[in-house]
Amino acid sequence: MDQKFSAVISGAGSGVGRGLCLALAREGHAVFATDRDIAAARETVALLPEGATASAVALDVASQSQIDAFAQQLADENVGLLINNAGLQHVASLESFPPEKWELLIDVMLNGACRLTRALLPAMRRRGFGRIVNIGSIHSLVASPYKSAYVAAKHGLLGFSKALALETGDVDITINTICPSYIKTPLVEAQIASQAQSHGITEAEVVDTIMLQPMPKRAFITIDEIATAILFLAGSQARNITGTTITIDGGWTAR
Repeated sequence: MDQKFSAVISGAGSGVGRGLCLALAREGHAVFATDRDIAAARETVALLPEGATASAVALDVASQSQIDAFAQQLADENVGLLINNAGLQHVASLESFPPEKWELLIDVMLNGACRLTRALLPAMRRRGFGRIVNIGSIHSLVASPYKSAYVAAKHGLLGFSKALALETGDVDITINTICPSYIKTPLVEAQIASQAQSHGITEAEVVDTIMLQPMPKRAFITIDEIATAILFLAGSQARNITGTTITIDGGWTAR
């Protein structure tokens, strides 16, 4: 990468967000590990390499007031990278999907990405540089039953990225979406039992037939694979890669 800057990662208290904080800190970038669970964000910061510049920040991306206050806190920071990663899951048929849960998933994963991007974009424009990466999903591209809210939110990220890529064409700012298939994270682990119940199969069958069978490679995606893609996108060599989707799915969508 060409320059060192600060990176903001939402949902950094565990899983993909935590792993991306580690990868960026190893490359010498300052990290703002944000999460609605401040204790989890602090755990992430404690795991970073010795000497890393990092801050744990309590941030609920569903709260506009918290995002506004955070943006003011960053006024003097050289934030060059924003990773919209915060997410959650709920597995249920639409008829039994609690409306408030449906709205929460959309609010966090789609509206939250919009709120945080909107708050940090003006400073990126002033500095003439910015990289925005949305963590999408295989479910940004295809659908699975019992995940209507998650699929809707992740599909929405693609349209959001494309529109914003057009709006930022006049400056060295890019926005892209990385779409991995299943990664062994707490979010995925937690939904195995729910999927088993919804589909009427065992948890082992969920892993084998629902998660891995659609992938010709039949291997879970790793956080390092996602981090490598982000580190590439963050450099000047990727200045003309914007509004696009990088799919890391073991061949799922080649079928």
